[in-house]
Amino acid sequence: MRVERVVPNLTVSDLPAAVREHSAVLELRVLMDHGWIVTLGDDDGHQLSLLSHDATAPVNPDVSVFVDDVREALARVEQANLMIVHPLTDEPWGVTRFFYRASDGRVVNVGMHTAADQRS
Repeated sequence: MRVERVVPNLTVSDLPAAVREHSAVLELRVLMDHGWIVTLGDDDGHQLSLLSHDATAPVNPDVSVFVDDVREALARVEQANLMIVHPLTDEPWGVTRFFYRASDGRVVNVGMHTAADQRS
């Protein structure tokens, strides 16, 4: 399994205001906007996600880690006996993901981009 990208997630109370603020201060542009989460970034691959609430999970993650094999990542989390707080899910926006709670209490979203015809 290879980690492809790590993106910090900030939970915010006013998503549009947070997008304006962080875009202006950090000179990042909107890369993705689902209405409940906005990812800002630049041409060098630096990213920051801002979210009000997760669309399908019971908690907001602190960080998102995208990997090339999400099922292998899940097996590793299970082997480490860490708590799964959102089960492996094929999300409608083209990501297969799960959340686990690290021993320090932080919630980690582990995902992999998947095409609709590749989901199983």
